[in-house]
Amino acid sequence: MTVKEYNQCVDLYADGVYRFILKNIKNEEMARDIVQDAFAKMWEKAKDIAFEKSKSYLFTAAYHTMIDGIRKEKNRINYEAAYDNDVTDEKGYSDLKEILEAAASKLPEIQRSVLMLRDYEGYSYKEIGEITDLNESQVKVYIYRARIFMKNYLVSMDRVI
Repeated sequence: MTVKEYNQCVDLYADGVYRFILKNIKNEEMARDIVQDAFAKMWEKAKDIAFEKSKSYLFTAAYHTMIDGIRKEKNRINYEAAYDNDVTDEKGYSDLKEILEAAASKLPEIQRSVLMLRDYEGYSYKEIGEITDLNESQVKVYIYRARIFMKNYLVSMDRVI
């Protein structure tokens, strides 16, 4: 195929290929890109394509490019959907700290205090007992109950949301 024949193909078939692709995908911008890609593929193989077969080649190239685009778009949408289910996005939470603080605020005061002293401040059970005037076994029970509550609260995200 010569340059003159290629240009003639552009004049003759560009609108038809565009309409064909647009009917299938209903996205004007994507349809334009697919038609452009099909013509680029045809230009790369212009020496191997006879002018009589150019219409067939062009529609075939556009169709395959469209299928590839649809597959890529579907994979991109599936990929994005997997991350859209992230609980922090649903209510605009951008920080785990906010979620943990909301859960801790639901605890009884004594459980919240001992949990914060143990997990945030790093005190030992004995030191927490001295601070709160509790014996060591009471501290352990309160921390255990607080952790169970936090676990159940955080697992049940409908409470956070």
